[in-house]
This record gives sequence, structure tokens and C-alpha cells, in this order.
Amino acid sequence: MKITDFYNYKKPGRKISMITAYDYTLAALAAESAVDCVLVGDSLAMVMHGHDSTIAATTDMMALHTAAVARAVKNKLLVSDMPFLSARKGLPPAMEAVEKLARAGAQAVKIEGLEGHGEIISHIVKSDMPVMGHLGLTPQSINKLGGYRTQGRDRASADMITDQALELERLGCFALVLECVPEKLAEKITSLLKIPVIGIGAGPFTDGQVLVMHDLLGLYGEPPSFVKRYLDGRRLVVEALNNFDGEVKNSVFPEKKPRTFSEQPAKVRGEGNDHGNSERNGEVAEVPREPALRR
Repeated sequence: MKITDFYNYKKPGRKISMITAYDYTLAALAAESAVDCVLVGDSLAMVMHGHDSTIAATTDMMALHTAAVARAVKNKLLVSDMPFLSARKGLPPAMEAVEKLARAGAQAVKIEGLEGHGEIISHIVKSDMPVMGHLGLTPQSINKLGGYRTQGRDRASADMITDQALELERLGCFALVLECVPEKLAEKITSLLKIPVIGIGAGPFTDGQVLVMHDLLGLYGEPPSFVKRYLDGRRLVVEALNNFDGEVKNSVFPEKKPRTFSEQPAKVRGEGNDHGNSERNGEVAEVPREPALRR
């Protein structure tokens, strides 16, 4: 998927699917799937590093995970989050952060909010790095917002989000994430914008949806109410680990099988010792096979 596909999909109403990935293994599974777009979200600070918010994510952390995901994802658009404060330290530091993510493999960056970001977003876009906007509930602003609450419920805040969405489009953003806003507001903004709107907890009327992969797979704690779990991954993994533990402790694994001919120790002719050459004595030296190592 390319940036231009986002625009092409919006026109006929073709929905866009986006999923987070933070490591090579799960990213490789995403690469095999039909999902359109992969996001290396700053939620990795919580999901992969155990922090209680996304604020702990740093540019170096994002670049490390982006590089791992990029090694697996070759056939989909790869977007990486600009972490907390990375776009608030002035233009040169912001562009250094963008460069790190781009060199790690990101094809676009996502920036939360608009206030104070207009000039930087415009400059990044003009520097040929695509930008995805993010409005509504912006997790990096959690201390200011006072919690993970739906945004845009009253007329004033709904109008502000709408105006900001239009401004982000004007600045050159190629897409917009709307998180945790009323579905009627999301529907209105989706109809106003020419660029695709990707929803998360924003109802069914956006141009696409994004979820955290670990929520979707049931691997990470109790998910938000808007998440649909497609797999009870946590239970399945714990069950598999318990099965392994039980089989080891009950001497079931590894299975004891009689050796076949092909599994017998290899025999090689070798040099003899003081008692004579093995070949001369008609003997062969037995060399035990070493198990193959995973490299």
C-alpha cells in the first residue's frame, strides 16, 4: 500500500484497515495478512515496556522498534509515531526525530494534536515526509485531559476538533486518526475531509479503523470498551506454557523414542592411537552427534 492508495480508497468508499506492530515477529504476521497499513505506535511504551502511559516513549525507542518492524513489513505502508515532546522542541530537533524514524524505515510519521504544531507539520510535509494527523483523545496529553475520556461531546469542543481536522488537511496531512470522539462527530469530519479518516473508538462511519494488535489478539490486559477481540491470545499462550511445564515435569517432553538407523551416532575413520591406526585395526571411531543449534 502506498500513500496514494489512501486517497484512491476514500473515493469509492473502500475501507482502510490499520494495525499496530512493535516487533519483528508480530510484524511478520501483519505482513502476511490483508491489513493495509502498519503503525508503530507510541503505545509500545505500555504494551512492550510496561509503562502506564505513552509519555515514556522516546525517539530512540520508537526508532528501535520501527527498524524491527520495517525488517518484516515490505508490502504495506509503515507509519511511526512521533513521541511525546519530539515535535515541541523547535524545528531542528523535530526534524532530527523525523530523520531517525525515516532512516529506521518509517514511510510516514503520525503527530498528535495541532496546537503549536502547524509550522512543524507543514515543514515535515514540504520535506517530503508524509504526515498523519491525530485528533480527539490524544494519549500524549493524558495529564492535561485528566484521563482517557471521549472528546468532542459538547458543541465547543466538537467545533474545535472539526476546525483542527480541516486545518491539518490544509497543512498537507495525508490522513487523520480520530480517537474516542462521538460517532456523529466522526461521521461529520469524515464527510468534510478529502483525506481519509481512520477511527479508533469513533464509530463505524470513518474511512477505516485502527486497533492495537495486542488488544485485537487478546494479549494485553483489559482492552478499552470499543475493542473487539478476535482471539483469546492470553489464555491460549498461558495454556500452551502450562502444557509445556506439565510435560517437562512429568517426563513427557522430550518424547523418548527408539533410535532409528539414521539417528545412530555417526562413525568416522580416524587416526589411530598408540595401539595402532583405527583403519589398520579395522576399527572405527564413534563421534556423537551434536544437536542442531538455532542460529
